[in-house]
Amino acid sequence: MTSNAQPIKVAILAMGGEGGGVLADWIVDMGEANGYVAQTTSVPGVAQRTGATIYYVELYPTAQAEADGGLPVLALMPLPGDVDVVLASELMEAGRAVQRGLVTRDRTTLIASTHRVFSIAEKSALGDGRVDSDQLLAHTAKAAKRFIRFDMAQAAEASGSVISAVLFGTLAGSGVLPFSRAQFEATIERGGVGVKPSLKAFGAAFARAQGGDDGEPAKEVPIAAPAPQPRHPAVRALVERVQHDFPVQAQDFLLEGVRRLIDYQDPAYASLYLDRMAAIAALPGNDDHRLLRETARHLALWMSYEDTARVAALKTRATRFERVRGEASVQPGQVLAINEYMHPRLQEICETLPGGIGRWLMNSTMPKKLVERFTQHGRVIQTSSLRGYLMLRIVAACKRWRLSTMRYAEENRRIEEWLQRIAATAQRNPELAVELAQCQRLVKGYSDTHERGIRNYDTVMRAVERAGTALAPATLRELRDAALADEHGHKLQAALAQHALA
Repeated sequence: MTSNAQPIKVAILAMGGEGGGVLADWIVDMGEANGYVAQTTSVPGVAQRTGATIYYVELYPTAQAEADGGLPVLALMPLPGDVDVVLASELMEAGRAVQRGLVTRDRTTLIASTHRVFSIAEKSALGDGRVDSDQLLAHTAKAAKRFIRFDMAQAAEASGSVISAVLFGTLAGSGVLPFSRAQFEATIERGGVGVKPSLKAFGAAFARAQGGDDGEPAKEVPIAAPAPQPRHPAVRALVERVQHDFPVQAQDFLLEGVRRLIDYQDPAYASLYLDRMAAIAALPGNDDHRLLRETARHLALWMSYEDTARVAALKTRATRFERVRGEASVQPGQVLAINEYMHPRLQEICETLPGGIGRWLMNSTMPKKLVERFTQHGRVIQTSSLRGYLMLRIVAACKRWRLSTMRYAEENRRIEEWLQRIAATAQRNPELAVELAQCQRLVKGYSDTHERGIRNYDTVMRAVERAGTALAPATLRELRDAALADEHGHKLQAALAQHALA
């Protein structure tokens, strides 16, 4: 090459199933059909959400190549500081592009969707591991020359297409490539697959980009939920009790707790929840209702602990099948198969049975070995089949004797002790009582996750007893956050040692 002309360099960051390869192929096809030499490469990320595939496209004018006397040598991968356009199918992928140095203030147009698909690290965190989207947006906006963003997943869903068509339309509307709208649309038509919905999504995205959607996204205004009007007499009585006996500031949490526990067990169980909350409402230091709200939230979560009956019920709900069909974009006439990978341990099985039977099985010899042998390799159950669905519905029906199980007895004991600690602490230190209420965050999940959470919770509660009245709310908050920081408890032990509570 004898000229100083440079290729147009486009990087696409997309997750599996979002059409990143199709988008790259569209750009290549459009370039080749309109007088450009084009090349695309891709480097796949790790499975599912732990990494995205990077597609890289370079375009070089054919006329310039002929004037240079040969074909250009195009790069196989994007280099930091040397990319003209970055397209990201999700907000975190835009952040990753910035982190890799692909987005620069003097050169790069960044086009990204603002919706979130949480990463494995965010999902697996013991606490709230989500990255702050507002901070991510602000940081990313500072890094790019121009930042065009809106919720492209919602736009794709509204048009019945996929996000790659929305990204393509936004790219066209940005005007950053030397091609007309007609040339973009002709590319989609040449593809011959899903042309109509793709063009609909393309047009909507083109208009959004042309309309200046590279500013701050509009904030959603929360709408107050209407007061529930249940028809069942027992449920209606619970709602009326919340509205009459508790302050307005806590009624939203209490009503949600009632709804959750009726769904989890029955109205009588939700009534027990309100009985416990009435005792909390009578405690001193509730002037700002913070203790009442926090306890209402965490008590409802603890009383609806996850056991095998709960998991089976959630996996066989009609709403779940509808959600999966929507996420998989199942079309009329297509068959959907859902496989559940399950590995119940002996302990979970015993905890599902009535208390006497469960304790007998747990302490037996031969029956225990037979059950362990049957479950040691786990099972794959297809809930979309009649047989698999009925198997899990039978397990879900075990909730009828949930309150007589050994698991309930253990959870109920811990709940009562926790409430007694809150009540005793509220008499002398209401702020510390709020921190105690929030310690329920340590108890979550089932199987190994639940065991680790309980272990950390017990460790923190022993530290609370050891410190006594000298314990400051900030110290307890630090211990709780340390327990949520890692599943092995190393940071919790370090925090305990720092405060001489080990």
